Amino acid sequence: MALKDALLPEFDHEMGTTRRLLERTPEAEFAWKPHEKSFSLGQLAGHITNIPHWVDAILQNTVFDVATAGDTRPKAPPSLADLLTQFDKTVATARAELAKTGDAEMLAPWTFKNAGQVVFTMPRAAAIRSFIMNHMIHHRGQLTVYLRLKNVPLPSVYGPTADEQ
Repeated sequence: MALKDALLPEFDHEMGTTRRLLERTPEAEFAWKPHEKSFSLGQLAGHITNIPHWVDAILQNTVFDVATAGDTRPKAPPSLADLLTQFDKTVATARAELAKTGDAEMLAPWTFKNAGQVVFTMPRAAAIRSFIMNHMIHHRGQLTVYLRLKNVPLPSVYGPTADEQ
């Protein structure tokens, strides 16, 4: 089995789950923060929406220095519709890139740097699971807490929630 054939079903599942959660993000609360040091709800949702975009950086480069990427701080989208449109676009592009990538490319090492300092080096397939999917799952978990604090009913993620039995 090709590595992409093992990654794509997980990718599809996690992106679908993430979209269901993003759909419930209340646009009127985009500026809300649970703490002064936290992202706003809109920034967090915007960050989650942008994570699939990094598939391109992993598959098109062997070394990526985030310091050369410009301002990568999360931004709140102008609307929920824009958020979902952007998420759908980044997911579709990332999926298409993954679907056409062979095992040799997936096993090639990828290095992530910050201002010249190596943060990590791992095979591209591992970087996609860690830096894309696990990273998204982490922030998606934060988003569920934000939404719970705003009394937004949560969709099923890995099983029923208290809101959907």
